[in-house]
Amino acid sequence: MRKLIYADHAATTALSPLARSAMEPWLQAEFGNPSTLYSLAREPRKAILSSREIIADCIGAEPEEIYFTSGGTESDNWALTGIALQYPERHGQIITSSIEHHAVLHTCNFLQRLGYSVDFLPVDQYGVVSVDDLEKKINDNSLLVSIMLANNEIGTIQPIEELAGMAHRHGCCFHTDAVQAVGHIPIDVKKMQVDMLSASAHKFNGPKGIGFLYIRNGVHIEPLLHGGGQENGMRAGTENVASIVGMAAAIREHNEHLELEMEYLQSLSDILIKELSNAGLDYIENGSKNRVPGSLSLSFKDTDGEMLLHRLDLMGTEVATGSACNSKESELSHVIQAIHVPDDYAKGTIRITLGMDNDKEQMRHLAQQISRILQR
Repeated sequence: MRKLIYADHAATTALSPLARSAMEPWLQAEFGNPSTLYSLAREPRKAILSSREIIADCIGAEPEEIYFTSGGTESDNWALTGIALQYPERHGQIITSSIEHHAVLHTCNFLQRLGYSVDFLPVDQYGVVSVDDLEKKINDNSLLVSIMLANNEIGTIQPIEELAGMAHRHGCCFHTDAVQAVGHIPIDVKKMQVDMLSASAHKFNGPKGIGFLYIRNGVHIEPLLHGGGQENGMRAGTENVASIVGMAAAIREHNEHLELEMEYLQSLSDILIKELSNAGLDYIENGSKNRVPGSLSLSFKDTDGEMLLHRLDLMGTEVATGSACNSKESELSHVIQAIHVPDDYAKGTIRITLGMDNDKEQMRHLAQQISRILQR
């Protein structure tokens, strides 16, 4: 039997052996609560401190700027509501893009119901947000600009440094959802000039249910959870020590081999595209050329992406039709609509996202599978 071809790494990734090994002691012998005062808490407390330092170093931050959360969705929600609730009397403006993850879009809808103003910036055909469009929308009542670093469906990387600079020139805070970027492309929060950044461990071979929010020193937001004094009083609740340690191990592992991983994943993408083109298939490659390596959104003419997904699944290959977080919806992806993919291609869209466990032979086989399905 042919081995499963897993090509949906943007949905989730397998826990790396190194991360799992790092987690094991904190699931067994070292079970102490870090917030207690006796000696059993000492090692878990040290592990959290060390993990904070590792993660901070990987993104160019300071350790005290890293706040642990349950994942990207929580981090996005906290960043937006945390800033908005700092100024409840202003009911100021939030600016975001039309292709954000639903963790941002739905939070913006919630803030609108509370009376805040939200403006959604358009994108061009490649999914890129224009700095000029941001300048037209931003004003003295703007509280926050939130633009994702890399799109979860088409992989497009945004000009975050320029967008954040524009926000700061108007005295506005800037957040980026970097869930699809951390561990996959170089991240330097100081160079990018971001005030907040969201990440989720299971996107870079860490455990599920853990992530972090970077909050730049000097940026004040409302606490997320009230109760104990964990996370410097900003997020109450006993820390998930094992997952925090696993996340730190996973991000460090990726960062140590980042350039080689990027080159390898790009080479796999190139092989797949070449094989599909050689097969004479009629498709559009969505997104910008400046995108996360190994991230492909392909729209095939006069077909159905969901049909393609299910047929590939029966053949032992896993891909997505769009955002896995919206997999129950059969309607056309809001990202595909926003970049104006032609109607006769749009419905035939699938997302292929590759990882280090994929290889060249799998890419050739995947192209053959797609060709076989579409030519029937």
